[in-house]
Amino acid sequence: MNTVAVVGTQWGDEGKGKIVDLLAADADIVVRFQGGNNAAHTLVVNGQKFILRLVPAGALHPGKTCVIGNGTVVDPFALLEEIDTLRASGFLTGEDSFKLSCDAHMVMPYHGAIDRAREARLGRNAIGTTGFGIGPAYEDKVARSGLRFADLVDFRSFTAKLERNLADKNAYLKAVLKAKPLKAGDLVAQMKTVRKRLLPFMADTAALLYSAQQAGKRILFEGAHGTMLDIDYGTYPYVTSSSCLAAAAHAGAGLPPGRLDAVLGISKAYTTRVGGGPFPTEIKSGIGKRLREEGDEFGSATGRPRRIGWFDAVLARHALRLNGAWGLALTKLDVLTGIDPVKICVAYERGGQRFDEMPPGRVGLDKVRPVCEELPGWHQSLQGVRSLEELPAAARRYLERIAELSGVPLAMIGTGAAREATIMISNPFRC
Repeated sequence: MNTVAVVGTQWGDEGKGKIVDLLAADADIVVRFQGGNNAAHTLVVNGQKFILRLVPAGALHPGKTCVIGNGTVVDPFALLEEIDTLRASGFLTGEDSFKLSCDAHMVMPYHGAIDRAREARLGRNAIGTTGFGIGPAYEDKVARSGLRFADLVDFRSFTAKLERNLADKNAYLKAVLKAKPLKAGDLVAQMKTVRKRLLPFMADTAALLYSAQQAGKRILFEGAHGTMLDIDYGTYPYVTSSSCLAAAAHAGAGLPPGRLDAVLGISKAYTTRVGGGPFPTEIKSGIGKRLREEGDEFGSATGRPRRIGWFDAVLARHALRLNGAWGLALTKLDVLTGIDPVKICVAYERGGQRFDEMPPGRVGLDKVRPVCEELPGWHQSLQGVRSLEELPAAARRYLERIAELSGVPLAMIGTGAAREATIMISNPFRC
């Protein structure tokens, strides 16, 4: 298979970055196709920790081309900071190592100001956004007032659009949100520097990917967030502002329909989410705190502590079906070591009614009770385990039950944070 998409099947933070980094060794091009710098991928390579918010995880492999597609919204200042950090560590140095879609929209400082002011105004009813301006940037895209990187080519025209947008946003910030306005002159000067640095990276990335596919190149599509944060199929309104499904790779990268060979879903061996919204399997006891600490469950982009829950097979079936998943990669199995028993949610109950599938529209999800199975836990360390045979019998049974309930075969198992701490069962690029 030559075209593979990696997508999250929970509420994000499933470990997609590690899996993308692992598969990037067999890919020629790695593409980010949606979201913004509100999603971060944490990677550990040779003992060094990297946090990537915009540049695809393939950046940590020499000779790869990393692409940011048109479906993303990109904070140019955050992007340049990330490029500089990677280059300082010896990555992303080749002439063709990075390409940025001309059609991608920019996240501007006023987007972040609006995002944060709205959340503050909502108070206890806040959605729990990162405050990075992703939602307001997508709003401008749909309203046809957004700024694309292609606009930077004619800087005089870009400046006029920017000043017009800023006047509108400042009026909104002052009159409605009661927030501090931004200065146009400072932003124009900053964008002039941004323009000079980013123009060399800009390209028609859809055409680039089409040519690569025609030439038989291997292309890896890297999703951000998770299916349950999808704008249509997630726990609305506690979602992100873009589609997180594998199908978004077609619109968000310019991949023609029918040209995606496989979708690999990513899930933790338990469940987490950040921010507000329903969470049926959330653990309120001390076990949740223990898993948070053992799994380092704090947001890579924000540092916020993640909410912790048992593995949710109802959620998994919903997400894997929507993505047409070929296989499932399960990460952080090692974090469950020492938890006995372990639980898996197999259904929901509400008002005497049982739900084996996600309730339509996710309505009432905040009121369901999880129906859980208990399985024996294990106490042996998984450090250095690189095959299914080396796993404790209880861990193997836990994995088998997850595969049975999810309806999709397991392709990879994560037994630690490092790149090499992975049991590889099936590699889609080698099938």
